[in-house]
Amino acid sequence: VLPMLGVGGAGMVASRVKAQVGVDHLVVSAPETPWMPACIVTPAQTEGPYFVDEKLNRVDIRPDPGTGKASAGAPLDLEIRVYRVANGTCTPYQNAIVDIWQCDAMGVYSDVKDTNGFFNTAGQKFLRGYQVTDATGVAKFTTVYPGWYQGRSVHIHFKVRSSLGARANEFTSQLYFDDAFSDKVFTRAPYNTKTGSRTPNERDGIYGQGGKQMTLSVAEHEAGYHAAFDNRMTE
Repeated sequence: VLPMLGVGGAGMVASRVKAQVGVDHLVVSAPETPWMPACIVTPAQTEGPYFVDEKLNRVDIRPDPGTGKASAGAPLDLEIRVYRVANGTCTPYQNAIVDIWQCDAMGVYSDVKDTNGFFNTAGQKFLRGYQVTDATGVAKFTTVYPGWYQGRSVHIHFKVRSSLGARANEFTSQLYFDDAFSDKVFTRAPYNTKTGSRTPNERDGIYGQGGKQMTLSVAEHEAGYHAAFDNRMTE
């Protein structure tokens, strides 16, 4: 599998670097050496039933490419920073393919038939896409704060591969959100139109398999939110 690293703002360690968290970004001043995250390998988690290899290379994953209609919801700028872990050190993983996919504000995924029969979105491709990491190992996406569906806490799926279509060399996991923060977001439209009981992180069995390390630190940013995650992998 590929080597991956964890989430910005969740247990990051800087060596000989003075840092402070700003409103929507990490500000690093006067480093003696380049900042690197703590080299603890990120927990892998299940892919789940809804991954579709759409091969959509795009930063903004909100629209359906067929209709141009964008998914409603609070904007979320998500930055995933991918690193290789070897011999106790982390190095940026350049040219890695990072896919993300998630449900919309109402808990619906695109281009799948729900196993419980709640929706059939075959042919639609909203909230799916990939980016290739740059020289610093970074892939950036514009999406929406995910909604929820029965039996799962709030999450985003992601996968890192060395090439499109590859299944041998890949790393798959999920990103989570603080429950109290989600409660505040879900008072906004259109989230506040959804009824039912949401599953908190502590009651999600998949979250229990390393989800605490995968919980994003989210900050308000303009009309939406911003989050970053350092994904650490081994080959």
